[in-house]
Amino acid sequence: MFSFLSPFCVGWFVGTAWQLQERDLMAWWCYARCCVAGLLLWCACLGIKPSAQASRRHWLAGALCVGALALAFGQSGWRAAHHLQQTLAPDLEGRTLSLVGVVSAMPQRLGDSWRFRFDVEDGPVGVPPRLLLGWYGNNTWGIATAGTTQPPPDLRAGDRWRFDVRLKAPHGHINPHGFDYELWLWEQSLQATGYVRTGNKDNAPEWLGRTQRHWIERARQGVRESIDAQVSDRQMAGLVAALLVGDQAAIERADWDVFRATGVAHLMAISGLHITGLAWMAALFMGVLWRHSDRWSPSQPWSLWLPAPQAAHLFGCAVALTYALFTGWGVPAQRTVWMLVTVSLLRWQGRRWPWPHTWGVVCVVVLALDPWAMMQAGFWLSFVAVGVLFASGSPAWVETETLRQRVWQRVLGVLREQWLMSVCLAPLSLLLFHQVSVVGWLANLVAVPWVTLAVTPLCLLGLLYAPLWSLAVWFLQVLMACLSWMAAWSWATWSAPAAPGWVAMAAMLGMGLWALRLPGWMRLGGVSLVLPLLFWQAPRPEPGTFELIAADMGQGHAVLLRTASHALLYDTGPRYSAETDAGQRVLVPLLRSLGERLDAVIISHQDSDHSGGAMSVLAMQPQARVWTSMPESHPLQALYPMERCERGQHWRWDDVQFEVLHPDPEDYARRAKPNAMSCVLRVQSASGSSALLVGDIEAPQEMRLIQQASSLQADWLLVPHHGSATSSTAEFLSVVQPQVAVVQSGYRNRFGHPRPEVLARYDARGVLVVQSARCGASTWHSDGPMLVRCEREQQQRYWHHHLP
Repeated sequence: MFSFLSPFCVGWFVGTAWQLQERDLMAWWCYARCCVAGLLLWCACLGIKPSAQASRRHWLAGALCVGALALAFGQSGWRAAHHLQQTLAPDLEGRTLSLVGVVSAMPQRLGDSWRFRFDVEDGPVGVPPRLLLGWYGNNTWGIATAGTTQPPPDLRAGDRWRFDVRLKAPHGHINPHGFDYELWLWEQSLQATGYVRTGNKDNAPEWLGRTQRHWIERARQGVRESIDAQVSDRQMAGLVAALLVGDQAAIERADWDVFRATGVAHLMAISGLHITGLAWMAALFMGVLWRHSDRWSPSQPWSLWLPAPQAAHLFGCAVALTYALFTGWGVPAQRTVWMLVTVSLLRWQGRRWPWPHTWGVVCVVVLALDPWAMMQAGFWLSFVAVGVLFASGSPAWVETETLRQRVWQRVLGVLREQWLMSVCLAPLSLLLFHQVSVVGWLANLVAVPWVTLAVTPLCLLGLLYAPLWSLAVWFLQVLMACLSWMAAWSWATWSAPAAPGWVAMAAMLGMGLWALRLPGWMRLGGVSLVLPLLFWQAPRPEPGTFELIAADMGQGHAVLLRTASHALLYDTGPRYSAETDAGQRVLVPLLRSLGERLDAVIISHQDSDHSGGAMSVLAMQPQARVWTSMPESHPLQALYPMERCERGQHWRWDDVQFEVLHPDPEDYARRAKPNAMSCVLRVQSASGSSALLVGDIEAPQEMRLIQQASSLQADWLLVPHHGSATSSTAEFLSVVQPQVAVVQSGYRNRFGHPRPEVLARYDARGVLVVQSARCGASTWHSDGPMLVRCEREQQQRYWHHHLP
């Protein structure tokens, strides 16, 4: 059986990966036929007695691999086709709908707002069965509004409510090497997002009672509230909640930055290390209890009907499963539970499989239950980490007599394992996040035992005696002080741009060779395969040309301009909430994936949809020179040195000419509204191709530019004010004569941008209009002025939203 487990696991892995690459789904019956064919071939292979001839064994293994491939491809595609039938009906988007349903998961508190999952019980035909809703107070998208809306009441999992809501199809931002929000929604079976309506013309939300459903989520929420009541420090309470109930949203953004910089972010999630440790302690306790059962049951000891080792394994697996479900059932938790169950079953039967078979079977189980887990970074980090530990093996220590020598051997073993993990996971971290922690080895040496042996047990014991959470907080404060000190080192992290596929495959192969117990020359050969990843440089424009990347980040402007050796960022996108902004979510990952070092940032004006991501960007790029029209009283002016952008400023990079066309120096004394003060930048290549970035200027400023500028012609135009009716006048477009016009606006935004009458003006002149909601991030090169690369088209998969 062992000889055929490997091809089966490989076939299942390849079949799942193949199906996840589909751009559009086939009919459900096509996948059903694949399932039937794969199942028949698999059964036929298992019914054949393996022959002693190697050639026939190879044919049998190949057939088993193909059968597993067809079965995996068919079952994941069949499930996807069924899932796609539950999408939101297009005619319901933007309409006010009355729904009755149950809060199905622990709600997340965001300031004075709630974000929660809602299982629909009663509503119009075409509404998906599960939604992701927001219930907003007076602080929406990070902007404080007038007190016309009362803060939402407390929400609890299992409560039934009647809401008036507005829904839209799942639509995320698609950027190069960015987070796929639509995939995350798909995997969570969330086929629509929306918000609760609380206006004067809407029915007030109505609480309809409490149900007995989702009791695990109710228990998680109860523990979360107990932690808040016991721990007054919000920062530490969030860390305790993350470690105990898997509420990672409770961790503050600054803390996540520290954890990523020091390489210990895996400890703040419910990792396999936590679950394994808890299962081991539970099994040890049950084994001792079971072996001494004759003390309280002398007539019939428990071990007579179930041996103590089996009872210990059973109890340990049950505790691991309960804890994994209680903490959210993430991929690392799934991997750990199925690994423990597999090992326990094998030991029950007195068998011991080679580690690749155990590892492969668990991988197949996880992918069979959740095929889309393969697209998560956590899946790769989790399974590769376990594979490295398995492949490296345990060192053959010499038996010693003294306690000091035994302790020293254990210490050396821990150091060796931690070193292997740090070295082998570093290339994977660069591939997934384009960043690796240089101090991660040292930080994990401190954090792993600290969290595993002290913090996590205290958090668990706090369920029995709540004051122990305060002691856990003290340990966390000591740990955070140490990690913050390490994260502050200038060389704490190292970044590398995104590499192509062949570089990634070579690095993965090299990492595997390094982890295996092979001769030294082969391991050094593995290191050489990783070198292309470490020294890879992203392609840049040729001298005299430039490239524009208009990021996809919703209702806001952010355009990255790159020349042969320089880079400029025009605007920094919107602020989404008090916790996050476009700089953190979109621009910082984009700059890191390109290995970009900004020379300059232009913040066109002070509006939040243009300056909201500035703090995140400038924290990553403190060397950048900043130009802006924001008033000196703006909070950002006190944090970073900034200069005014004024008409007449010009410079040259790599034979590419830059010129500021607006505002005039005297405009700063007139106290004009922010839109009228937008910095306007014109860029021209050596061959004459040009681009015009205009911020939120309106019709009066467009007329001034026509009168003052020596040249406004541009092949590429950033559509003024996101396509508002106040801009893009016919006179302005006749002078600029763009070939490509880019609209950066959110999908179904509340302003209705871009306006139909504005699009009609561009269409009448034959201008190619590129909308970020349809295109995702768009890339344009000055040496190909009619060519635009749309990231949504390049990355298109069947779970992505198809706009009509």
